[in-house]
Amino acid sequence: MSLFEYDKTVKQEGYKIICGVDEAGRGPLAGPVYACAIIMKEDFIIPEVNDSKKLTEKKREALYDLILKNALDCSVAFVDEKEIDEINILNATMKAMEMAINGLKIKPDLALIDGNQNRGISLNNRTVIKGDAQSYNIAAASIIAKVSRDRFIIEMDEKYPEYGFKKHKGYGTKEHMDAIRKYGPCEIHRRSFLKKL
Repeated sequence: MSLFEYDKTVKQEGYKIICGVDEAGRGPLAGPVYACAIIMKEDFIIPEVNDSKKLTEKKREALYDLILKNALDCSVAFVDEKEIDEINILNATMKAMEMAINGLKIKPDLALIDGNQNRGISLNNRTVIKGDAQSYNIAAASIIAKVSRDRFIIEMDEKYPEYGFKKHKGYGTKEHMDAIRKYGPCEIHRRSFLKKL
């Protein structure tokens, strides 16, 4: 079943407007977790849209503007590293998703949520495991969330060049861990993620 077929099947159950919701940045040691909620047009399909993890950075960047141009509505939200430390990454992720859904101007009948968690999501929703590889709307959301977060992290690379954020985007690579050991954490590091360091 193609990504678009999945969404079409859901709509055949009687939902007029569905949005796809996905996050980016649950695993990194630094920076916010981002979420995107998006409602894609049905009459214009972008065939290259896929799970953001299966696309190159260059391809995601190229698709970003095309997706936004052809979305009926799109909302991006994030929860920063300080709040992640306070409420934990799962709660922060769900909060970012809820904020993204609430930021839509068009109210969907159903939100398709990537993953198996929907705690704190007030809109009628359905969780879809590996949703970014199954649903067109979730795949589009995954690209927007990922590019939005990457762009923020690249900005932070200019502020904190010693950590190499541009290269690893805040994930726990050897290079990143070595930089934290050498320079200590900076303001965008998630302290709760650094306990083993």
